[in-house]
Amino acid sequence: MSVPVIAFFNNKGGVGKTSLVYHVAWMFAEQGRRVVAADLDPQGNLSAAFLEDDRLEQLWPINEDDEPGTVFGAIKPLTRGVGDVCGPALESISEGLSLVPGDMALSQFEDDLSQQWPRCLDEEERAFRVVSAFWRVLQSGARAFDAEVLLIDLGPNLGALNRAALIASDSVVVPLGPDLFSLQALRNLGPTLRSWRKGWLDRLQRRPAMDIELPEGAMAPIGYIVMQHSVRRDRPVRSYEKWIARIPETYRRYVLDRSETGCASVQDDEHCIALLKHYRSLMPMAQEARKPIFDLRPADGALGSHAAAVRDAYGDFHRLSQQIAQRAGLPALSVDSSM
Repeated sequence: MSVPVIAFFNNKGGVGKTSLVYHVAWMFAEQGRRVVAADLDPQGNLSAAFLEDDRLEQLWPINEDDEPGTVFGAIKPLTRGVGDVCGPALESISEGLSLVPGDMALSQFEDDLSQQWPRCLDEEERAFRVVSAFWRVLQSGARAFDAEVLLIDLGPNLGALNRAALIASDSVVVPLGPDLFSLQALRNLGPTLRSWRKGWLDRLQRRPAMDIELPEGAMAPIGYIVMQHSVRRDRPVRSYEKWIARIPETYRRYVLDRSETGCASVQDDEHCIALLKHYRSLMPMAQEARKPIFDLRPADGALGSHAAAVRDAYGDFHRLSQQIAQRAGLPALSVDSSM
């Protein structure tokens, strides 16, 4: 049985997606879930959030002949045409959290993924091995760690690399900013997800006899999160209200392909997982301490109003993670393990 995969994706950058994956991974682990976070963005920002620079330097060797301890290292034999994928080298972050490090070299895999996608329709075995590479690598890592869930961070584009990553996902969470660009991104995202899902299902009907498992490619949208908005008196500031008000209908129309109008406000929309405040004062402090904002302590500088903001952040991410788990169909936690 495969481990559930949740992808966090928006083809618009700058919405706090990587920070969201980082904090949800930590919170899942704090709640008692065993988690593997995978950095499939060639920029490697999630890896940089989890790991020290010295460790990253070891994982990203300058010599091309050296095998990187990253997700690219796990697919490298396949890209060379001399073998298949192997299990990823997992970086232990905590007792319940491991990382599959990213790699800028993933960009080299894009052309192969693009070429092999249509060849799946010709029932070519290698084409299926290439397109399913991410899913098979991540499932191998998840089984090795006895993980309950996989979280994927992706770059902001609609290319072949992200298509292969999303085919590996069961659920998709869409982070949004309260702006025009995020609304425009939804117009592109929804039809693209539907096209990729249908394309993969068509290809699965043509798969040859093989000794490997393939992903189902469900990539089901389970909701959106409005990120980094400013709040006054528990309401978004006026400059954001116009854009936030348009999100429910835009999401339903373009992502869910539903034509009904008169959707609820974001606060009442069943598809809104959460509205997350912008914790501006805490983020630099957390980056310096190399920990999530909700785990900051007085020794890290979280004093006075900062300490109160840390408590608020803990509650926000605790509720958010519970919502994501429920929508993704993860098993409920016992009362003790979720405290």
